Amino acid sequence: MDDLNGRTAREVLDDHLDIANTWADEHASFDDVLDADLRRNVSPDIVVLINRGVFRGHQGVRQLAEMLAEELPGHRAFRYTHVAAEGRVALLEWTYEDDEVRVADGVDSYLIEDGKIVGQTIHYTVQAK
Repeated sequence: MDDLNGRTAREVLDDHLDIANTWADEHASFDDVLDADLRRNVSPDIVVLINRGVFRGHQGVRQLAEMLAEELPGHRAFRYTHVAAEGRVALLEWTYEDDEVRVADGVDSYLIEDGKIVGQTIHYTVQAK
């Protein structure tokens, strides 16, 4: 595998977002997509803050990804409406829509060090159609 430690925050975020949207590919396995993202972009010591609590490590990210997959049943691609990165910090605004639900207010922030996401905050509201 390439040495990923020297990537900028924007490079890490772009890779994370590209991988995240492969879940919409009907031929992609959810576990394979998540494993690739964890391996390439997520620190084993990550801390994620969300209104559901604090999640730690790869297992915590896996729990959150499984919850998100259940909440967004159509598994469509996300729409990234704003992406910014400066130094070690990045911000993402996103939306999502399928036949059953929509998210109009997704916002994630990231702390990225040594080519890995070490901290993240997540906010979104799922609205039934």
